[in-house]
Amino acid sequence: MALLLQLRTVSGLRGRADRIAKAAFRGLSFYTRVLENCEDEARFDETFRWPVASNIDGNEILEIQVFNYSKVFTNRLIGTFRMVLQKVVEEGQVEVTDTLIDDNNSAIQTSISIEIRYQALDGTVGTWNDKEFLETPSVHSEGDGRYPLETDSLLSGHRQGSDISPGKSNQQSAERSFRRAGKGVFSAMKLGKTRPSKDDHRKQDEPAVLEAEDLDRKAMRQACGLEPDTISLASVTAVTTNVSNKRSKPDIKMEPSAGRPMDYQVSITIIEARQLVGLNMDPVVCVEVGEEKKYTSMKESTNCPYYNEYFVFDFHVPPDVMFDKIIKLSVIHSKNLLRSGTLVGSFKMDVGTVYTQPEHQFYHKWAILSDPEDLTAGLKGYLKCDIAVVGKGDNIKTPHKANETDEDDIEGNLLLPDGVPPERQWARFYIKIYRAEGLPRMNTSIMANVKKALIGENKDLVDPYVQVVFAGQKGKTSVQKSSYEPLWNEQIVFTEMFPPLCKRIKIQIRDSDKVNDVAIGTHFIDLRKISNEGDKGFLPTFGPAWVNMYGSTRNYTLMDEHQELNEGLGEGVSFRARLLMSLAVEILDTTNPEINSSTEVQVEQATSVADNCTGKMEEFFLFGAFLEATMIDRKIGDKPINFEVTIGNYGNQIDGVTKPMLRRKKEGGDGEEEESELLQNSSEDEGDEDGELVSVSSSQPVKPLVTDRNYFHLPYFEKKPCIYIKSWWQDQRRRLYNANIMDKIADKLEEGLNDVQEMIKTEKPHPERRLRGVLEELSSGCLRFVTLADKDQHHSSRTRLDRERLKSCMRELENMGQQATTLRSQVKKNTMKDKLKLVQNFLQKLRFLADEPQHTIPDIFIWMMSNNKRIAYARVPSKDILYSIVDEEMGKDCAKVKTLFLKLPGKRGFGPAGWTVQAKMEMYLWLGLNKQRKDFLSGLPCGFEEKKTTRGQNLPSFPPISLLYTKKQVFQLRAHMYQARSLFAADSSGLSDPFARVFFISQSQCTEVLNETLCPTWDQLLVFDNVELYGEAHEMRDDPPIIVIEIYDQDTVGKADFMGRTFAKPVVKMSDEHYCPPRFPPQLEYYQIYRGNSTAGDLLAAFELLQIGPGGKSDLPPIDGPTDMDRGPILPVPLGIRPVLSKYRVEILFWGLRDLKRVNLAQVDRPRVDIECAGKGVQSSLIQNYKKNPNFSTLVKWFEVDLPENELLHPPLNIRVVDCRAFGRYTLVGSHAVSSLRKFIYRPPDKKAQYWNMTAKHLNGYLAMANGAHRCRSTGEIVVNMEPEVPIKKMETMVKLEANSDAVVKVDVSEEEKEKKKKKKKGGGGGGGEEVEEEEPDESMLDWWSKYFASIETMKEQLRQQEAAAAEAEEKEDMEIAEGSKGQGKNKEKSKAPKEDKKKKQQSPPELPEKKNKQKIDELKVFNKELETEFDNFEDWLHTFNLLRGKIGDNDDNATEEERIVGRFKGSMCVYKVPLPDDITKEAGYDPSFGMFQGIPSNDPINVLVRVYIVRATDLHPADINGKADPYIAIKLGKTDIKDKENYISKQLNPVFGKSFDIEATFPMESMLTVAVYDWDLVGTDDLIGETKIDLENRFYSKHRATCGVSQTYSIHGYNTWRDPMKPSQILSKLCKEGKVDGPHFGPGGRVKVANRVFTGPTEIEDENGQKKQTDEHLALTVLRHWEDIPRAGCKLVPEHVETRPLLNPDKPGIEQGRLEMWVDMFPMDMPAPGPAIDISPRKPKKYELRVIVWNTDEVILEDDDYFTGEKSSDIFVRGWLKGQQEDKQDTDVHYHSLTGEGNFNWRYIFPFDYLMAEERIVISKKESMFSWDETEYKIPARLTLQVWDADHFSADDFLGAIELDLNRFPRGAKTSKQCSLEMVTNEAELPMVSIFKQKRVKGWWPFVARDENDELEITGKVEAELHLLTAEEAEKSPAGLARNEPDPLEKPNRPDTSFIWFLNPLKSIKYLICTRYKWLIIKIVLALLLLIMIALFLYSMPGYMVKKLLGA
Repeated sequence: MALLLQLRTVSGLRGRADRIAKAAFRGLSFYTRVLENCEDEARFDETFRWPVASNIDGNEILEIQVFNYSKVFTNRLIGTFRMVLQKVVEEGQVEVTDTLIDDNNSAIQTSISIEIRYQALDGTVGTWNDKEFLETPSVHSEGDGRYPLETDSLLSGHRQGSDISPGKSNQQSAERSFRRAGKGVFSAMKLGKTRPSKDDHRKQDEPAVLEAEDLDRKAMRQACGLEPDTISLASVTAVTTNVSNKRSKPDIKMEPSAGRPMDYQVSITIIEARQLVGLNMDPVVCVEVGEEKKYTSMKESTNCPYYNEYFVFDFHVPPDVMFDKIIKLSVIHSKNLLRSGTLVGSFKMDVGTVYTQPEHQFYHKWAILSDPEDLTAGLKGYLKCDIAVVGKGDNIKTPHKANETDEDDIEGNLLLPDGVPPERQWARFYIKIYRAEGLPRMNTSIMANVKKALIGENKDLVDPYVQVVFAGQKGKTSVQKSSYEPLWNEQIVFTEMFPPLCKRIKIQIRDSDKVNDVAIGTHFIDLRKISNEGDKGFLPTFGPAWVNMYGSTRNYTLMDEHQELNEGLGEGVSFRARLLMSLAVEILDTTNPEINSSTEVQVEQATSVADNCTGKMEEFFLFGAFLEATMIDRKIGDKPINFEVTIGNYGNQIDGVTKPMLRRKKEGGDGEEEESELLQNSSEDEGDEDGELVSVSSSQPVKPLVTDRNYFHLPYFEKKPCIYIKSWWQDQRRRLYNANIMDKIADKLEEGLNDVQEMIKTEKPHPERRLRGVLEELSSGCLRFVTLADKDQHHSSRTRLDRERLKSCMRELENMGQQATTLRSQVKKNTMKDKLKLVQNFLQKLRFLADEPQHTIPDIFIWMMSNNKRIAYARVPSKDILYSIVDEEMGKDCAKVKTLFLKLPGKRGFGPAGWTVQAKMEMYLWLGLNKQRKDFLSGLPCGFEEKKTTRGQNLPSFPPISLLYTKKQVFQLRAHMYQARSLFAADSSGLSDPFARVFFISQSQCTEVLNETLCPTWDQLLVFDNVELYGEAHEMRDDPPIIVIEIYDQDTVGKADFMGRTFAKPVVKMSDEHYCPPRFPPQLEYYQIYRGNSTAGDLLAAFELLQIGPGGKSDLPPIDGPTDMDRGPILPVPLGIRPVLSKYRVEILFWGLRDLKRVNLAQVDRPRVDIECAGKGVQSSLIQNYKKNPNFSTLVKWFEVDLPENELLHPPLNIRVVDCRAFGRYTLVGSHAVSSLRKFIYRPPDKKAQYWNMTAKHLNGYLAMANGAHRCRSTGEIVVNMEPEVPIKKMETMVKLEANSDAVVKVDVSEEEKEKKKKKKKGGGGGGGEEVEEEEPDESMLDWWSKYFASIETMKEQLRQQEAAAAEAEEKEDMEIAEGSKGQGKNKEKSKAPKEDKKKKQQSPPELPEKKNKQKIDELKVFNKELETEFDNFEDWLHTFNLLRGKIGDNDDNATEEERIVGRFKGSMCVYKVPLPDDITKEAGYDPSFGMFQGIPSNDPINVLVRVYIVRATDLHPADINGKADPYIAIKLGKTDIKDKENYISKQLNPVFGKSFDIEATFPMESMLTVAVYDWDLVGTDDLIGETKIDLENRFYSKHRATCGVSQTYSIHGYNTWRDPMKPSQILSKLCKEGKVDGPHFGPGGRVKVANRVFTGPTEIEDENGQKKQTDEHLALTVLRHWEDIPRAGCKLVPEHVETRPLLNPDKPGIEQGRLEMWVDMFPMDMPAPGPAIDISPRKPKKYELRVIVWNTDEVILEDDDYFTGEKSSDIFVRGWLKGQQEDKQDTDVHYHSLTGEGNFNWRYIFPFDYLMAEERIVISKKESMFSWDETEYKIPARLTLQVWDADHFSADDFLGAIELDLNRFPRGAKTSKQCSLEMVTNEAELPMVSIFKQKRVKGWWPFVARDENDELEITGKVEAELHLLTAEEAEKSPAGLARNEPDPLEKPNRPDTSFIWFLNPLKSIKYLICTRYKWLIIKIVLALLLLIMIALFLYSMPGYMVKKLLGA
């Protein structure tokens, strides 16, 4: 379906000029080639084809414009021709000759002659929207109200030279056009924001593509309304000539990266647990990663243990294996040596989830513990931890350690990835396994073969079962004995929290075997791809669908070397089997009593599914033609080679199938097809429909021919063999079609982004326009997807996943399309970078969406066989070659010629073996339904005849068995190999001897070998004569085959080493074209060289392919230029192609050499440096004695050289160091190649520009300066008023290392009141509060640490504000993107909003005054990275070049650049065009011997005092078995080696050192400072934990003045004394003098003038005695702190600071082993000596005593039943301890037999403790165990625990309840027992908090709590206690006794008598027991007894008495 236009001639032209024409239809434009020097007629004779996806409407318009082409100016429009296509639509073909019209729509005499053809489809395809069009870079309906879209290359006129074809025109700025528009560019920029108004959008007849001139007119009309910011460029591909598109792009990266092991480190810190469920537990945490387990120590009787223990796990495995490992954290109760303990709860997630987090880590997050055995139970507690996963080369930014606020906000910091709800529910995952087919016929056990030999039974030899692994659990189906087509119909049920934190389910078919089970195939299901968590998302669902499994080849050997592939590691090399399965998830309702609460994996029966549920069986047809097979590795040997193509098992010669199993089994019978081309016409085949075409799946074996010493090729010349295979699959093409559409959108986007990045890199103008074009293409592509995917028929075989995915893809893409449109309007020059990032995210998302989880047709494998052995393969995804009648849905390689590089299977392809090409194939592939196969040959290069097999007469035509090309074209290829740079070092000298080998078709040629260089300039033209290409000429022009260039290193012995490879496409000239611009001569281009997956340099070359016409070679452009006779018959690159050169001077500053290592065991003694660039060079002076002085005596030398004008083509500059030995021998020490001279190029300032720049800069830079009220003076002075800065708001200045304050709230006025209330409630927490604030300690109390902690608090604050700002900006952006799509109307409101914000912000400072009463602590700057990164390595004028030697290792693991460094060269260079303007050399004080390097210090040796301050280390890697380390500091500088071994810190991974070391050193000999942290060991040597190296020399000489940081304020006493021996004023005058700056001039009234800046500031200073005196130092310091604002000489000075340096260990390269906080001061010894070092020794903890009096308890629950009376009572006692000191727990006496829960104690506990105020931590030193050598220091939070117990005599005491009070913030006690409630524990946030350290004394009632059966908290009692805190001194003055003892005894409690126990005073007890309570009962019983006795007596005596009476006795 397409529109074809043949543009024949344009006649009646005036004058003589170059003509070009442009044809546009539906927004896609094509340019013709340029016809040079035409007079009245221009014969274009070009054909353009627009593929159309929707029928053309009769009123659409085709437009042709004819221009006079100009290289320099805009193309001038001659006239336009527009045609309505009605007639074309009706008749299908029209020829027209007509006149053109000019701008005013009046006809001119020029006429045009064209022919148009329209091929419509029979019947439309679905319902398609007319407005869209395939490949439209942008189509918007005209009346859209959008801005004009310039889809096309705007201003395609401004060409730079003749380098680029019209399409690729380098867009130059629109400036010229705007200039002419009347107001000039700047006014356009200013008014730029006015958008074209609604009614002014495009008139229908305006050209769809604005040319530059239209722009001019438009600009006039709209008074500069059109912004340059709305111009966009279409993709380069759409603009250049129409490409016949018969070839697809090859992929350049070769080596398989999957499956290769890498280093990983998982580090986990377990900090603490809270709210553990259970009574009085002794919890231990078990940390499991994969198979490895580690345990924390045990904490006794607590529900909230604090551990702070760090664990590290090291792994060396492939990424896939690593990311599937499960991290499991479980809390176990009372584990010890004898018993394993009981599980409280556990948490698990896979490593991959952690790795996908930002920074690859979770920091200070709370894991929710749950019990896997009991689904109905709720959560079992929280565990706070850090988890980080580091791969090699990842660096983890840990937040500053001081950030440890005790986050009470557990819910807000859960250990869950973004988007996972905190309330996770239990869910059942049902994985149903139905059946499998196509299993390989294999059995690995030897027994099977023996059995077969003996009994001869021929059963299926596989016993398959399926194993599913998910979230660390495994489930297996039953084993189906002896079956290649097993049926299971079983389901495996997993129970797991949902959403699960494990991303992949692993499904494996395994072969059951008595000896060992082996995997047959593995498939991973990624849960993210089969579910969607959005609002309209869906639960994971899958199938029923087939999954294809790939693995090792299907041959039957005992030991399969590629078994790993079957386990899912690495890319499978062959189809193994396919499995029918489905997956469903059901969220459990845990309240339901019937639910089975176990989480064991269950296997149950499942109902089978219907055969047709996965789609209707269709017959597919696969056709392939081998057009070329070259570059076949000669190692294979010269046996005949053939190729086999398989799809699934179809076409496989060993156990392939030919028919689907549903029809009949036909096994074997396949093998003989290759022998004869005449296929047996066997009778059984004949009857079938279609004449039963028998598949031909492999080519004929052919003997290879030699290409050169490395490669063979196969003689596929005019005869190209073909294969074809019929196969039967379920028809699920729709899935692949949707994936293809998205893939194509993504490919286009990726290509566009690469264009943009390339433009940025090569500094082409207007990359932002290209980005707009990319976004336009993206949005139209997305809309296109929505319309195409929507017409998806609802056929029965669509699974739920199909429907849901379609819905979500359509939603996503629609959304993406809108966002792209909005983004397009926001792309400006300055926002470019951020927007580029956003667009990158689109790309990732598209790629993710396009990956279809439910497989359909398996991938196609192409195997090269030599002598029937499988050698190498290529794998082609079936979707890439799938045919569809809709263009967008076609696979990207369908019906195209694809270049395939065959690679070795499995592990053989790792490393160097995988880098060599096994074979390069040009292959044509087509896959589609058999019934659609009519045009399966359509994409082949034309000009062939089909050669078919002979069959009966009446049979339909067959696919050809080979193609015979009758047309061939002869070409000459010219490869202009100019130079290469940054190549791979292949020799041990660290250099290579490179040569390049160029392959084209079956020919190859080499350049000459250049010795000892990594940057060869070959400057050589290679000519390939008589290159024969088969096919039509016109196709060759647009789609030539690719050229492969390989770079080798020539070795004297043995084979050349492979160094890298790249691809190129030549520019083609047909014999009837002229060799003239714009296409010829071709320009040199850089091609990236790859070695495996890594880049290995660039090649600068150009390639042209010239057709040899009927006149033979004489028609070709002559190869001019002399053959370089001294190089042999070598042709240099001809003149038009080689770069234009100019004369440059290169000045080299030689400073010195450092750290040279030995060469061949001999020390370097007399080194010299040789510099070479483009064949010219210079040598340094010789260093006479390297040991004595490694600096050069002559500093500056220069040489002149011819370099290309184009800076991008500059050759590298080589630095080599040689050692001059005796007898005139030289040895190479090492070399360095400076690949880009860019940063060293000096461009003399342009006078006018300079003036403008400066002013503009001043205006921007200085108006935005600090906080000045700037007053501009007429003299051009700029006044900078330095008020003391308002400090950043901080919670408290008495800063804590881990303050619990939340982030500072950005207070809007409305919220301020609330905020104050909160503050009040929070008591001590956030500043104010009801109590009187403790006043700030005075100066004498402050020390360096106060300053440090204050600074850290500031740093955190800034980070928080940055994060908040970033989040806000992002939110705003999302808002804009969301709103932008709704229209521009809202802009006005939006612009208001920020202003209001600003107002609010300005009004928020009123909150500050309450804090103002606190005095300001001076701060320093804490850098959380090395100082070098902040100041650009201090290479402001002195650069360091690493010298390398030795070859780069082949496997990436061990060869780091570090190991190849043999020393460093220090120096610099300056490159400039030669005649310099005079004014530079005439400047005052210009010393010609220093050239450009004026004002450089001398490099004579200098003595320096180096003072190293080590503050502390964090996160050290554990070095001992116990998971800890005993670190100490070791410092090495030159000969000084300090090991601070005796001061090691026991068992600490976060030691505070707080030390300074003074070292005297002499630069340059001793300039590399190494600070290492070692682990102290009692026996054996100490281990290095990590070290960091600092180059002191660069710091010393840097202009940033890194010798001694400039502090914030100047004071002469106290904690902030000025450290530098020079005062600020002295430093300032020195800087002014060195920088030739006028000043400093101190004036009255606290002002100082430097250059044209005036600074103001305070002028008084106080000495120790409080005397004030005048000083200029403050002023001078103000200038120093703003030195970067001084024009010309200014740069940022290093402030007083602490830097954080990563510690690295050479054994574990690239992985951080911890961090060290430190700083270095340096003082030259010839200056006055500095004062003593600052004391930074760690603060000593302060001794305190906490006295706790337990007065009474109340409402304690009653536990015991009385022996006699069954009454409830309790024997209460209270136990207490200060957290972490369980050993010193103290108990009260027992209040026996409390019947009401009331207890009276009057009992005093005394807890002495050491406390660090700043860190809010108690410090305990204790031996860890009886075997410990020394005490370990622990820092733990200050928490008092009180517990209430019930005493038992014979059994263990019963725990009743507890309360834990954090002494820094705990709820104020209730006044009475009644007011004391559970709220005090559960609702801490709302209650006023107090701190015992501020209150000193607190009394009140607190609740005891415990958890009941339902895990609910309940009150189990109340305690009245009094807490009294004293310092050690106060405690000595007023001592108090323990319990109720002297001194200060407490009175005895008044306990009721019942509490006496019965055996102490039995009578009393009985009296109480009986009398008080049972008095009446006893009386009643006594009366009853009397009554009974009376009755008994009566009965007893009655008879006798009666008898007596009766007898009258």
